[in-house]
Amino acid sequence: MTDAVQERYARFAHAEAPGRSALYAEWAAGVADDEEVRGLLHRIPANRRQPPLVFAVSRLLGAPHGPYRQWRRFVLAHGDRLVLECTRRALQTNEPLRTAALLPVLSEIDGPLALLEVGASAGLCLYPDRYSYRFIDDEGALRRSLDPADGPSSVVLECAVSGELPRLRMPDVVWRAGIDLAPLDARRDEDRAWLRALVWPGEDGREERIAAALDIAAADPPLLVAGDAVAEVERLARSAPSEATLVITTPGVLVHIPRAGREELLARIAGLSARWITLDPPALLDVWEPPVAAESWPGFVVALDGRVRAAADPLGARWEWRADDPPTAT
Repeated sequence: MTDAVQERYARFAHAEAPGRSALYAEWAAGVADDEEVRGLLHRIPANRRQPPLVFAVSRLLGAPHGPYRQWRRFVLAHGDRLVLECTRRALQTNEPLRTAALLPVLSEIDGPLALLEVGASAGLCLYPDRYSYRFIDDEGALRRSLDPADGPSSVVLECAVSGELPRLRMPDVVWRAGIDLAPLDARRDEDRAWLRALVWPGEDGREERIAAALDIAAADPPLLVAGDAVAEVERLARSAPSEATLVITTPGVLVHIPRAGREELLARIAGLSARWITLDPPALLDVWEPPVAAESWPGFVVALDGRVRAAADPLGARWEWRADDPPTAT
C-alpha cells in the first residue's frame, strides 16, 4: 500500500520535475521507491515535506548534486538536521522574472508608484524599474527591449510574448515594501544561500539572475515586515507616501494562504485606496472579470483589480495579452 509521501514524490517525479530538473525527477523517483528514506521524511510536518523544499534544504546542508544513491547516503547521515531545517523553513520562491509578467499591467498605472508585495521573500519582485527586459517572439526574435533610465541593468529578463504587444513602459517606483512570514535579507549570506538552494538543478541562468537581483536589493533594501499579511497589510499601506499610487501585488502567493485568510486579505485590500495586481492559478479565485475557464486557461492569470489582463507562465517566462482593451503599444 502506498503512503502519502510515496504518492507525493511519485507524482512529482512523473508530472512536475520532468522538463525542468532531471536530477530532481531522479531523486523523487528514488524516494518513492525507498521505504527507509520515506520513513525519515514522515518525521517532517506534512506541510514541510514537499519535494522542492526537502531537496532545497538537503542542498543547503551540503548534499551533492549527484545520483540518488549519493543523495540518499547524505540524507540518512544527516537526517536529524534535515528534519529540523525542513520544519523551520518554507518555500520562498523569489523569481525576479515575474516582473516581466507584471510589467504590462504596471504600465497601465500612472506613477509615481508605491509597491507593496504580499509574500515578498527578499523583495526581488519590488524592483521592476531596476531590471532590463527583452521581450521575444516564439522564434526568439526580439520584439521589444526596455532598460532603466540610467542604462542596461545587471539583471536582464528575457520573456517570450505571443499575440498582441500592449503598451510597455518602465514604472516610476518611489517606495517599496513587503510582508512575509519570514522575510529574507539580501545582505545576509545565509539568506542568499537559501534562495540559491531553492533554484532547481537544471534551471539554466536562474541562479545567476537571482544573485544579480539580490545585489540590487542589497544596495537599496526595501521595507520588509515579518508577519501575517491579513494583520499587517493595512498598517503597512498607511506607511506609503500619499503622493504615490499604492499598488499591492500578490504574485504566486495566494495559493499558499488558506481560503478563509485569502478571502479576508482580499477584502482588506479592496478596502484600501490601492490597485491590486496578482498572478494566480485560474481556479484559485472567483473574482476574475471576465470569468476564466480554468481547464483551458494557459498558465496563470495576470489581473488588475480582478480584471483579467494576461495569461502567463507562473514564473514569468512567457505571457500572452488577453484583455479586451489592450493599451496601444509604444
